[in-house]
Amino acid sequence: MAITAEMVKELREATGAAILDCKKALDQFGGDMDKAKVFLAEKGLATVQKKAGRAAREGVIETYAHPGGRIGVMVEVNCETDFVGRNEKFLAFAHDLALHIAFSNPQFVDVADIPADIVEAHRAEFMKEAKASGKPDNVVGKIVEGKLDKFYTEVCLLRQPFVKDDKLTINDLLSAAIAEMKENMRISRFARFELGSESGDDGGDEA
Repeated sequence: MAITAEMVKELREATGAAILDCKKALDQFGGDMDKAKVFLAEKGLATVQKKAGRAAREGVIETYAHPGGRIGVMVEVNCETDFVGRNEKFLAFAHDLALHIAFSNPQFVDVADIPADIVEAHRAEFMKEAKASGKPDNVVGKIVEGKLDKFYTEVCLLRQPFVKDDKLTINDLLSAAIAEMKENMRISRFARFELGSESGDDGGDEA
């Protein structure tokens, strides 16, 4: 099957992988888009895991002000080198993060940043609700875990669906950026300010 530029473009937009990698994946799987996506996802995940231990101290503090000036965001995104930190794609990624935070209002970077007392309070509340439904104990446990997962998705930046494309999470975008730029990257912290609120929402310092 002939691999067209349109097919390569479609795969690149879906995965964030480099053009050459998209072309090779399509060639390898005879133009099968789904198999190529799986292959690139696995390749990207391997790249992310390989680079995860590298120090990431360069980067940018990106800001975003919502039109009208009622909401403002600052987010620190780190990478390994100043070269990548000045890359247009890296800067665009950081800007998309700031915009997403303004709209989706996450409270933490990831689950590990949530204080234990908050998690336990929600767990207890969900347990009470689940038991009140009269479900058997083995089902109650699953209900509680499901509600906790939903809570994590609502409050954790990395788990939220991207505001521009809800088929992707912020973690998906981060992984794709790491795979494409071939450097470790992390979202260190963020703060969101809304006019009239008592204080900004600090997203901690974990990525």
